[in-house]
Formats: sequence, structure tokens, C-alpha cells
Amino acid sequence: MPAPQQTAPRRDWTRHLFTVSGSPNGPGAHAPEIGGGSRLSGGGVVGNERLTAAGGVLLIVLLAALGVTILRIRPLIEPHLFIGLLLLPPVALKLASTGYRFARYYTHDAVYRARGAPALAMRALGPLVVLSTVAVFATGVLLLAEGPGASGTLRTLHKASFIVWVGATALHVLGHLPDLGRILLRRSGEPHRDGRYEYNRLAAGGLGRTLALSGAIVAGLVLAVLLIPHFGGWSHFESIRHHDH
Repeated sequence: MPAPQQTAPRRDWTRHLFTVSGSPNGPGAHAPEIGGGSRLSGGGVVGNERLTAAGGVLLIVLLAALGVTILRIRPLIEPHLFIGLLLLPPVALKLASTGYRFARYYTHDAVYRARGAPALAMRALGPLVVLSTVAVFATGVLLLAEGPGASGTLRTLHKASFIVWVGATALHVLGHLPDLGRILLRRSGEPHRDGRYEYNRLAAGGLGRTLALSGAIVAGLVLAVLLIPHFGGWSHFESIRHHDH
């Protein structure tokens, strides 16, 4: 009697889309610590993950504040401009940390390859997030530089890129939200038996990440304060529009 033919197991494409490649149990699974070194410059791939996640949390807070100004843009145009400028260095830091991991992974660095790539859906969404981020902030800076007399085309590009950016960023945040506790808190990624996480003050590279994040905030504040004199034209323009309507 011939042996029964075995069939290959079906691949779960949904799971493949939303789990980290190289991590069979998904992004929330335990992964070993990779990388070490001093509190200033160490951390390796894990330190890069933590810097990216911490930068993401900072951006969520600042973007929420920016969103409030958009709801009433005319009377809040100056806070809108200030927060927009404040965001530039933190956004650049987030793009740099993400881009660094991208470069190390796709240049076949052994440690980064062993850690695995982000989930397939997040990788597909990544270019749209980056391009729309660059577009919305670049057009915003150009609008500030040119003043209320800026062309209607530039304003249209700013609004259109903002709409795309909001949608892409919202999906990006929701996709990574479940991993924040695992990345930022307990060193091993494992919760206590009661389900709580703990903060690890001795994580390698922690001081360097703190300096990078605080430096980005300070740089943003300095940039925004220095450019406050350029807010006047837009403030006057929006005030006139507000009274006309």
C-alpha cells in the first residue's frame, strides 16, 4: 500500500503581513537582547529600537498638540507655526533612527538581520509615511518663508500632503502601538507574572538616547523661538480672514 501523500502546510498570509519577519511568534514575542556597551553610546539594535519608539511617543504628544491648533487654525495660527517648527528636529531624529535600521538591515548587517525586519504591512506603509512627512513639513516651512502671499499651489500641496500624512501616520502608529511597552520598558521584553512591565534604568545606551531626545526638543525650541518674528505676517493675515468671515 503506498504511503499517504503529505501536503505542505498552508501559509497564513495575514499573519505574515502583521508579524515581524524572523520572529515566528509575532512582534510581541520574546526576543533576546542584542547589543551592549556603555550607557552613552551602546545599545546596538535594541538601543535603536528604543530610540525609535521613544521618538515616536514624543511625536505623538507633539502632534496631538498640533492637531488642536488645526481645529481652529485662524486664531491659533501662531501656536500652529511654533509647534510645527518645534517638531522639525524630533521628526528628523525619528527618520534618522528608522533610516539607520533600514540601512543596516538591507546592507546585510548580521545583527540587524538576526533581529528581523518590521512587519510586512509596516514596511509597505513606510515609504508613504516618510514621503508624506517630508512633504508636509517642507511645504509648511516654505509657506512660513514666503508668507501669506505664497502661491495657492503651495498651500494646496501642504493641505493635500497633510491629509495623506495623517492617514498614513495613524496606521503607522496603530501598527506599532502594541510593541511600545515591550520595547521601552522591561529589558528582556517579558512582563512580570502579574502582567506589569518595569523600566530598566541600566539599559545600554540609555544616556545617549536621553541626550538625543532632549537635544532634539531643545533644538526645536530654539528654532521656533528664533523664527517667532516671522509669525506676524501670517497672524495678521488670518486675523483679517477671521473678521471677514
